[in-house]
Amino acid sequence: MRYRSRVPRRAVLRGAAGALPPLLAAGCGPPGSALLGSGRRDDGTGGGLRIMVPNAAGGGYDITARTVARVLQETGITPDVQVFNLPGAGGTVGLQRVVNERGNGGLLLQMGLGVVGASHVARSRATVASTTPIARLADETGAVVVPRDSPHRTIGDLVAAWRANPARLTVGGGSSPGGPDHLLPMELARAVGISPRRVDYAAYSGGGGDLLPALLDGDVDFAATGFGEFLDQVDAGQLRVLAVTGAGPVDALPGVPTLAASGIDLVFSNWRGIVAPPGIDDADLRRWTDALTALHASPPWRAALRRNGWSDAFAVGDTFRSFLVRQDAAVARLVADLGLN
Repeated sequence: MRYRSRVPRRAVLRGAAGALPPLLAAGCGPPGSALLGSGRRDDGTGGGLRIMVPNAAGGGYDITARTVARVLQETGITPDVQVFNLPGAGGTVGLQRVVNERGNGGLLLQMGLGVVGASHVARSRATVASTTPIARLADETGAVVVPRDSPHRTIGDLVAAWRANPARLTVGGGSSPGGPDHLLPMELARAVGISPRRVDYAAYSGGGGDLLPALLDGDVDFAATGFGEFLDQVDAGQLRVLAVTGAGPVDALPGVPTLAASGIDLVFSNWRGIVAPPGIDDADLRRWTDALTALHASPPWRAALRRNGWSDAFAVGDTFRSFLVRQDAAVARLVADLGLN
């Protein structure tokens, strides 16, 4: 695998200007408004919940956490919720901090596939196995996207060209190694008989950020990423989606086949869930499991799923715990296969 990190000049200029993403949900507290490590433990009398986002504001985890917080508060399920950001090392800084907060029943971590991958790539001492699973919330289907003038009209066309000479096609994604946009093309390559080590992967800072102009400008031949941030360009005819990677078709992309329907034996989605520090007591575990179960049943959460293009993937208890174990093992194997750990 060849991995190239791409941070276009426009991204550098945006950073130099000091522009910060706006808050995505009112009443959830600004990023950094709650500082971790104070030693405060929630007393179990209700409220006092802090949700840590292990990435910067404006990303997928941040949107998910602030949506969870807003719905919990609007519905009265949990009246006092703060969301704060602790980015670093693909999410492993936040993961380590949560593991360090052993027994803190007032803290949750918004996480997902990207954190699992980053923990193996970074050889993090903290792993998801060290946390207390609370709930899996949602899946986001991936997509294989090409510019409108691409010679590849179908996923079959693309795969045939990719197989013929993997090094000639560059696939772009919005993830560093171990993240969902990185793991997806590696799994796709393996599914179609290409060694993942031969994949030319270019990482950009965010799916809808720098990856989008790279696609539009033809800097990459195709992208394997979440489709939600590209819907406007798809609708405008600037981009074409060749296939979606989930278990079924996507309402927002009528006529676009799944990989499975195209003869490719792969189902891949970027899931998001919530875990707690290790060693929380049974009362805290029940409290947050019940709170997120109530959130899942609420009309505002159902509306949020539709609005964001997320699929309902709710699971708690042993179901989520077993899922995490399987995901951790599968990602560990893939990362090892790629020589990234």
